[in-house]
Amino acid sequence: MDAIDRKILALLQMDGRLTVTELATRVGLSVSPCHRRLRELERTGVIRGYRALVDPTAVGLTFQALVFVTMRQEDRATLLGFEAAVAAVPQVVQAQRLFGDPDYLLRVVTADLAAYQRLEDDVLSALPGVQRLNSTLVMKQVVDDRPLPHPRG
Repeated sequence: MDAIDRKILALLQMDGRLTVTELATRVGLSVSPCHRRLRELERTGVIRGYRALVDPTAVGLTFQALVFVTMRQEDRATLLGFEAAVAAVPQVVQAQRLFGDPDYLLRVVTADLAAYQRLEDDVLSALPGVQRLNSTLVMKQVVDDRPLPHPRG
């Protein structure tokens, strides 16, 4: 990956709807070599896809919680079962396995506190292997969906 590839990535993270022609102009290439570079970034998985960033509040999802999950046991079958089950919960918009305690961090969005309470009681607490859930409510998004930084600084 060279400086031009990094510039392509930076531009697309800011505006994923750029046409190949616009992208080529901004990185200083003709359309054909820019298109080849773009396809290679997609083929190798550097670019994983394209999507719209939707404002959760605008679609009625005004409540967010960070949920720390401690597992009862950490054998492979339990962890894989938990991960498959949590991946099927649409309100979990991000899930990360952590080193140490707690074992997982989930970012959850719901319409309101009551909807979150029902989700925690009926779904999250029943996920395979869960020993304890500890929730922290999000007061305000300060940084969200920021483009990735350059790896060297």
